[in-house]
Amino acid sequence: MARSLAERMHAHEQQKVRLAEEAAKLKDAERRARTRRLIEAGGLIEKAGLHDLDSNALYGALLSLRDGAGDKSQIEKWSAFGGRAFAREARQRDEGKEPIVLTFPAALDRVVTTALRAAGFRFNKVLQHWEGLARHDEAATLATAYGGTLRRVAADTATVPAEAAE
Repeated sequence: MARSLAERMHAHEQQKVRLAEEAAKLKDAERRARTRRLIEAGGLIEKAGLHDLDSNALYGALLSLRDGAGDKSQIEKWSAFGGRAFAREARQRDEGKEPIVLTFPAALDRVVTTALRAAGFRFNKVLQHWEGLARHDEAATLATAYGGTLRRVAADTATVPAEAAE
C-alpha cells in the first residue's frame, strides 16, 4: 500500500530530527575531546614548570617548538625524552611502595574511604578488601586507626599461563 504524502513528509521530518540529534552528539563529542586535549596541554605545561611564564613568553616558547614540530627526527627525540621523564617520575612516585591489602571488619564511612583512596588504595568488591601500592608505615597507620588488618602481598614476577593455573 502506498503511503500518503503526509506520511512521507512526517517520516522525512523524523529522519531530519534524528540526523540533527546525531550531528549534535558528534559536535558535543568533538568539543569534549578538544576540551580534554586543552586540559592535558595545560597540565603538561605545568608539569614542565612553564606555568609561571607570562603569556607572551609562553606563547613565544610554544611558537619556537612549533618550528621543530615538522621535523620527524626532532619529534622522535622529544618523544623519547618525554617518555624517559614520565618513567623516571613514575619510579620516584612509587619508590618505597609495595602491594598491600587492608581488611576491615565492617563497612567504613566516607571519611575513611576517602583517606584510603588518597593513600593509593581501591576497594575490591569481589574480595571485599582494600588493595593498592602504598608505603607500609602509612598503610599500617591507616589500618590501626580504623581497626583493620594489613597484609603484605609478595610481588610475583613469574607469570603462570591460565591453563596451568586450573
